[in-house]
Amino acid sequence: MEVHHHHHEPHSHKKWHHYLWEFLMLFLAVFCGFLAENYREYQLEHLREKQFAGELYDELLADSITIANKINLRLDKEKDMDYLRNYFKDSSLTVLPKEFYPAYTTVMYLVNTYAFEPKDGILSQLKSSGSLRYFKSTALQKLFGDIDVSINNLRYRNDQEYQFFANPIKLFDLKYYDFNWINEVRKRDEAENLTAIDLINQYRKGSTIIPATILNVSSFDRSEAMNIISFYKQMVVSTRTLQMNNYVIVNQKLLQMLRQNYNLK
Repeated sequence: MEVHHHHHEPHSHKKWHHYLWEFLMLFLAVFCGFLAENYREYQLEHLREKQFAGELYDELLADSITIANKINLRLDKEKDMDYLRNYFKDSSLTVLPKEFYPAYTTVMYLVNTYAFEPKDGILSQLKSSGSLRYFKSTALQKLFGDIDVSINNLRYRNDQEYQFFANPIKLFDLKYYDFNWINEVRKRDEAENLTAIDLINQYRKGSTIIPATILNVSSFDRSEAMNIISFYKQMVVSTRTLQMNNYVIVNQKLLQMLRQNYNLK
């Protein structure tokens, strides 16, 4: 029997530097993909940061306008407080001048008109979602904390003012305030949809007189009325000069920094 011997060709072996080259090529491809992904993520975060900055800027800018108007309204209210307190010292409680009820109303009846409620929807959303991390500036992060504290202080102060209105002012109004007067003033607003302050200012400038009285005048205590107004004025002035002023300062700093960092107008 014939035996056949099969001759096997030896396998060709790649040299070590060929494997090294393949490894380097693979590493380079993975590394480039990693860099591309990081760059894409960086670009996405940068776009989100700029978008959030613009939304936050618009919210803060709107509030800066609102609080400026509220401060002016409060200054007018403080003048009415002085007028009303001085009137109660020794003026007639039965023959009331035209100026009396507009001042009486702004001081003792209108409360929410003078309260500033910050609109922090965007800021709250950024905080709850963790999106404040997109802002890398430590100065901005500090201002975010400052504005948050200012907002909380304002809301606490609003609560204090409302509590004082609920008691004793509201009880005082229920006993002595002639609600027919404000109802008659509001009847003139059927078409224009003006605010109570605008209607009162129109009444002050006009020649029409809507009669009104101090109810239960026989039990009216001048000293009590003057003390309520004096204490209330201290509270109103304190809110304006402290909590509201602090918010204005932080708000302006934030707006300025957002404009500078993100080219906002």
